[in-house]
Amino acid sequence: MKKSTKFATFAAATAALGFGFTGIAAAAHGGASTDGYFSGRAEIDSSATNNRIVGDPNGRGYAEVSSPGGGVVCFELYVSKIATPTAAHIHEATAGSNGPVVVTLAPPVNGYSEGCVDTGDADLAADIVLRESSEYYVNVHNAEFPGGAVRAQLGN
Repeated sequence: MKKSTKFATFAAATAALGFGFTGIAAAAHGGASTDGYFSGRAEIDSSATNNRIVGDPNGRGYAEVSSPGGGVVCFELYVSKIATPTAAHIHEATAGSNGPVVVTLAPPVNGYSEGCVDTGDADLAADIVLRESSEYYVNVHNAEFPGGAVRAQLGN
């Protein structure tokens, strides 16, 4: 399924749930953007030899990350089918591996969060959104899955 078709399907499903899609991260803040789809199956235990799945197998969602310039990173997170989120972050790592937190985000409330964070690092913001977006992922944590309930690899 094409990315645009998957997004249209997800947007329609979330709209039916009352989330809607507004594109605030890119539209309101301008600049370049990247995105990814959350899945609990994308959360892995990279210390295990088989990279076993450690996220919520039912978790779903969408992440959009943009930068209006400077070191500012803006985001919109939509999640569903997970318990109440307790934290959200952007990490630096390619698909199939875990990496350090580079930006702390507001966790979704009632399935949604958005905002902007000044990282103080223009190169980091450009790497996340433009140059090396596939080397970053967003994940959302909760009490049941403290290592991450869902993960969205950016730039895919």
